[in-house]
Amino acid sequence: WLKTVFVQALLLGHVLSEFVRRPFSAMQNAGMQNEAGTMDAVKEYYSKTLKTSKDLQTNACCTSAAPPDHIMTAMLKIHDEVLSKYYGCGLCLPEDIEGLSILDLGCGAGRDVYIASQLVGPKGRVVGVDMTKEQLDVANAHKGWHADKFGYSNVDFKLGYIERLDELGLEAGSFDVIVSNCVINLSPDKESVLKQAYRLLKPGGELYFSDVYADRRVPQSLREDAVLWGECISGALYWNDFENLAKKCGFLDPRLMKDSVITVENRKLENKLGCIKFFSATYRLWKLDGLESHCEDYGQAVIYKGTCPISPDKFELDGHHTIEKGKVFPVCGNTWKMLHDTRFKKHFEFIGNFDTHYGIDAGCGTVIPYSSAKEVAAGSGCC
Repeated sequence: WLKTVFVQALLLGHVLSEFVRRPFSAMQNAGMQNEAGTMDAVKEYYSKTLKTSKDLQTNACCTSAAPPDHIMTAMLKIHDEVLSKYYGCGLCLPEDIEGLSILDLGCGAGRDVYIASQLVGPKGRVVGVDMTKEQLDVANAHKGWHADKFGYSNVDFKLGYIERLDELGLEAGSFDVIVSNCVINLSPDKESVLKQAYRLLKPGGELYFSDVYADRRVPQSLREDAVLWGECISGALYWNDFENLAKKCGFLDPRLMKDSVITVENRKLENKLGCIKFFSATYRLWKLDGLESHCEDYGQAVIYKGTCPISPDKFELDGHHTIEKGKVFPVCGNTWKMLHDTRFKKHFEFIGNFDTHYGIDAGCGTVIPYSSAKEVAAGSGCC
C-alpha cells in the first residue's frame, strides 16, 4: 500500500502546492529563435534544470486525474526513479493493445514505455524515442529490473529527434499505435513530427497522444520565452491550427478524447500569458484511407459486443461517441471506418453500407471543441 500511496502522490500531489523555484540562467531566451536553439534549450531544461517532476514551475506538464485501475496496477510495477522523472499532461495509452507494436515519442525516463510493455504483453513490443540522453540513461538503467518484474523483455530505447524518426532505423508502416505524452508541443517542427508518425503507422493504426493547446495563436514574444516553452506552454498550437495541420499530414478526422483547463498555478508566468487560455487535450488520429473532412451520414450504425476487456459495458471511441453494449448506435461514415477498418472490428456488429448518402451529420461544427473551455468562458472577464 505504501507503493500505491507513493505513485498517487507523484501523480496528484506535486501540482497542488507552490512549486520549487530555481534560477534558470543556463537556458537563454536568445537561443529560442531558431529550431536548433529550441531543441538545445529543451534538452537543457529536461536534463539539467528539471531533476524530478517536483521541479516543474507550472501544472502544464502534470497529470491531475487519477489513472484507471489497469494503468495504476501497471504503475505499481515500475521503478521509483522512473516514476519520479515523469513529465506528462495526460494518460496516453488506448485500449485493446495486447500483442501490438507501440512507439512512444518523447518517452523520457520510460514511464509510459514500461506501462505499455505490460499491456502489450510478451508478444508485443514497445520502442521509446527521446533526444535527452540523461532521461534515456535512467530508462535503460532499469531495463533489467523491469524485465525481471514482468517476466519478459520487450522494450527498446532510441536516442534521437521525434522530427527525424527516419534517421533511427524504424521501418515505415511497422507500428500499430504511436503515443506521446505532452511532448509534441516542445517540438519546433510539429509538421515533421506528424508526417513521420503517419509514415511509421500501419494502415488502420493510430497516433494517440496528450498535449497542450491554446485558444488562440501564441505571440512570438512568448514563444521565445525559454521557461514557458520548457514548461509545455508557449509551444502549444492554437487548437484549430493543430487540427488543420493534422489533416494536412494525412490524419483527416482528428478525434478529441478528453480535455481539461491548464491553470498554470504560477502568478509570475500567468501575468506574462495575459488572456490566453491553455488546455490539456488527448486526441486520437487514425491512418485510414477514405476518411472525409466532415462527418457524413450514410445511415449506418454499429452494435458493441462488450468484448473489449477493460470496457465490458460501454466503448468510448472519443469524447462524442460512447457506445453502450448491445445498443444500436448510429454513426457517420468516418466513425464506421474507425471501428470497421481497425483493430476494433472484432468488437462490433455493423449495419448498413456507403451506398446512400444523406448529407452532413448534424452537429458537425467548427467551434472550439474543448468542453472545459465552457467552464473558462463562464467566468467573469477574459482574464
